[in-house]
Amino acid sequence: MADFAYIIIFVTTSTPQEAQTISAKLLESRKVACATVVPKVDSRYWWKGKIDTSEESLLILKTKASMFTQVVDIVKSLHSYEVPEIIAMPIIDGNSDYLKWIDAEVQE
Repeated sequence: MADFAYIIIFVTTSTPQEAQTISAKLLESRKVACATVVPKVDSRYWWKGKIDTSEESLLILKTKASMFTQVVDIVKSLHSYEVPEIIAMPIIDGNSDYLKWIDAEVQE
């Protein structure tokens, strides 16, 4: 991840309210520049030896790669799941004005 300056982090939550709580903390602490909440996604996954389904919410977080560990710590401290999904993907390129905005808004 160190090869990329910016990342998108995906976090699923049990409810839209949980997503709002987590996103508010991440924004207030300036660990992310933007948090998009998709209130309803249909998730299907393996859990404890069987296929399970859940209606969840999805957080899409935009931040600097250097913030990943801090974001994970905050999400885990607020999340209701035993094993929350917290995955990051590199932003390999983007609108330079948007990337500069991320730089300006995220504080290490």
